[in-house]
Amino acid sequence: MSAAVPPAMDPAAAGEMAREAAAWCALHGLVVGDRADQRSATVPGVGLVHAPFSLLPAHLPEPFWRQACELAPIFNELVDRVSMDGNFLQDALSKTRQVDDFTSRLLEIHRKMVEINKEENIRLGLHRSDYMLDSETSSLLQIELNTISASFPGLGSLVSDLHRTLIKQHGTLLGLEHKRVPANAANTQFAEALAQTWAEFNIDSAVIMMIVQPEERNMYDQYWLSKHLQDSHGITTIRKTLSQVEAEGQILPDGTLLVGGHKVAVVYYRAGYTPNDYPSEAEWSARLMMEQSSAVKCPSISYHLVGTKKIQQELAKPNVLERFLESKEEIDKVRKCFAGLWSLDDEEIIKTAVEKPELFVLKPQREGGGNNIYGLDLRETLVRLQKEGGDALAAYILMQRIFPKASLAYLVRGGVCHEGLAISELGIYGAYLRNKDKVVINEQSGYLMRTKVSSSDEGGVAAGFAVLDSLYLTGK
Repeated sequence: MSAAVPPAMDPAAAGEMAREAAAWCALHGLVVGDRADQRSATVPGVGLVHAPFSLLPAHLPEPFWRQACELAPIFNELVDRVSMDGNFLQDALSKTRQVDDFTSRLLEIHRKMVEINKEENIRLGLHRSDYMLDSETSSLLQIELNTISASFPGLGSLVSDLHRTLIKQHGTLLGLEHKRVPANAANTQFAEALAQTWAEFNIDSAVIMMIVQPEERNMYDQYWLSKHLQDSHGITTIRKTLSQVEAEGQILPDGTLLVGGHKVAVVYYRAGYTPNDYPSEAEWSARLMMEQSSAVKCPSISYHLVGTKKIQQELAKPNVLERFLESKEEIDKVRKCFAGLWSLDDEEIIKTAVEKPELFVLKPQREGGGNNIYGLDLRETLVRLQKEGGDALAAYILMQRIFPKASLAYLVRGGVCHEGLAISELGIYGAYLRNKDKVVINEQSGYLMRTKVSSSDEGGVAAGFAVLDSLYLTGK
């Protein structure tokens, strides 16, 4: 994937187009909270700035786009099947739990649900699988699979609209065709999956509860989903932090989750994926209460655990996919997108990584951007962990570093247009809904592109490393 900026585009033209695009963002809700305004993370409508964006879409050969889209329903099914194998999850994460308290707490909730044989007849997954195009092998390789709080379906959809608009207006100058930017309905497709889940739950007075962080500058991405649910289905969405759920929530004798007097049909997590979301026992108590209730959890504790880095690495081992998927064709498709993944009980791979740290990424069991370890820091961390001994290495996995091709791009942040070499990452959304044995939804549900300067190792938009982007499909 490489950024699609025509060489003939001069900085003055790019700057003028960036101003035009920033105005479009303001008019169409492509906005985030302004870090300079303290209230922007807690009070809707206060302190807005345009979301950081790439001025023009990133190029991707169409065969790789089709490959990524075909993988989405397979990964949806895979997550569901792995989630039902409680022994596999507990065993695969057994060493990790000894050195990672966060994973340990999640596993403890999972163990309690297994012990009481908790039924989850209605299962909803809203996932995002992230990929990069490796220039060394010309292969589309998976970075990670997100099973909790897959962000930016709302704003990501808008960036595709922005780019089509800009190309329509400036197509002659740019030498681009707006029809080559694929439609992106991630916002409506995620909302429709939530609405269908609410319908399967079948209590008209129930609400969808979005679990949010106390301070959330990316709230407008979330409000786009709430707006569609209300406008198209008349479904009310309430927003609660984990501590608010603990204070206001209770489970009725029949299992119904009641929060602030509302019966809850679906719990949709846009928080709860990082230890920072659990500053006290109150938040853990809320997580357990919701898991014990009859409300549909998106994700359930088992779906959440399937998204851990360690499970990603376990699934890449020989013969493990065969445990969960029957189709050899589907297994081959999944395996083809796996990058090299290793546990740190392999002394040879540690030795190689210490000698050539630039070829690897060290990943802890964390989501949200800004957590991975690269280069000399990777070498120092591995050497330190080896000296410490014990199970400290089990908190991490080692992954092959992917080298996408860098291209010239214009990245716009805070109204300022920056020119530089950039690389891109493609996220494919997937929605999966099953009620008992009936699969109601299993589909690819739009996409997310993120672009960052090639000198940056990390890639999260909310974490401040990248900008939102869209796709421009090419023939090769």
